[in-house]
Amino acid sequence: HLHTLGSTATFVFLSPGPTVSRSIVKGNVGQNITVPCFYQVKGPGDITSMCWGRGSCPTSKCYRTIIWTDGWRVTEQYSSRYTLKGNLLKGDVSLTITNAKEADSGMYCCRVEISGWFNDQTSNHEVVIEKARISTASPHTYTSEQTS
Repeated sequence: HLHTLGSTATFVFLSPGPTVSRSIVKGNVGQNITVPCFYQVKGPGDITSMCWGRGSCPTSKCYRTIIWTDGWRVTEQYSSRYTLKGNLLKGDVSLTITNAKEADSGMYCCRVEISGWFNDQTSNHEVVIEKARISTASPHTYTSEQTS
C-alpha cells in the first residue's frame, strides 16, 4: 500500500495567506481624496481595530502608520489631513486625504485586525495625485463650432 502515500501527501489548503485586494485612486492636487476600505460588521462584536499606513501591507500592523482606530474611534492620527469620515461602527474605514499633495501619491495599506491567526483583512491602495492640467483651449471655440 506504499503507493498511496504520494496522493495523500498533497495538501491543497496551503494557500499563501489571505488574498490582498488592490485599488487605484486618482485625484488632483488640492482635492479631498477618499481611499475606500470596508469590512463586514454584523454586530458590535465584529467591530475591531484597524490601521492605515504608507506602503504595501506588511505581515502585521502597518508601516509608517498614519491612522489607528480601536474600532470605535480614531486613537492615533499622524496628521490632521488624514481623517476617517465614514461610520466606523458600520465597518466604513475609508481614508480621506484633505487637500491632497503630489507627495501623497504612492501605496497605502488598510489593515483590519480580525482575531485569529492570519485573519487580518488587508488591502493595498495606490493613490495617484496629479497637478490639475490647465486647459489652453478657450471654451468659445467649442460654442462657435456648434452654432456654425
